[in-house]
Amino acid sequence: MAKILVVEDEFYLSEPVREWLVHENHTVEVVADGLEALEYLKIYKYDLVVLDIMLPGMSGMDICRQFRAGGGNTPIIMLTSKAALDDKERGLDSGADDYLTKPFHLKELAARIRALLRRPAVPQGNVLCVHDIELDPRASRVTKGGNEVHLLPKEFSLLEFLMRHPNQVFSAEALIDRVWQSDTEAYSDTVRTHIKTLRKKLDSDGKPSIINTVHGVGYKLEAN
Repeated sequence: MAKILVVEDEFYLSEPVREWLVHENHTVEVVADGLEALEYLKIYKYDLVVLDIMLPGMSGMDICRQFRAGGGNTPIIMLTSKAALDDKERGLDSGADDYLTKPFHLKELAARIRALLRRPAVPQGNVLCVHDIELDPRASRVTKGGNEVHLLPKEFSLLEFLMRHPNQVFSAEALIDRVWQSDTEAYSDTVRTHIKTLRKKLDSDGKPSIINTVHGVGYKLEAN
């Protein structure tokens, strides 16, 4: 699961993209205006951006340049109807990580997104493994010691995010930014409740919790 911002002003395209990515268990937000998209990128945290070039308010290339100039390092896939080599070159030079020409198949977009979202925590295929816990994003399946663990959708999303960023500390606010919708009503207590539930379902008796609380800072998934 990833939190993805789709910046596309054509509803006939943005809606199928949103539906496809939601079906693949991603959290998706759609913005149709370039200036609004840049504000979203300044305020909220995303794992990936799907960015059209031709937009009202500000072009995708200008958004990409300003975002990168401000230190933004989120992976960006650019979408455009322009297929000329120099257009692709300008798009990549502006800071995009990949470039997809319209029309495209949603399966290809999804494959490119998976490629950009891969993390070192993925030792084989797309399955995330930490200790005896395995998480398969494609199948929405979690096992512990070979036994399936049933998680609610948001529990699954939170666990996947932590497994993709092992041994990194995240505050409750950072987890809300990355796992919940930007306009969510979630609070620190919401995160605490989900962490508690994950511990109950995943921890082993007599052993330290797989999710460690760093007092005064946040939470991290222990992968050592």
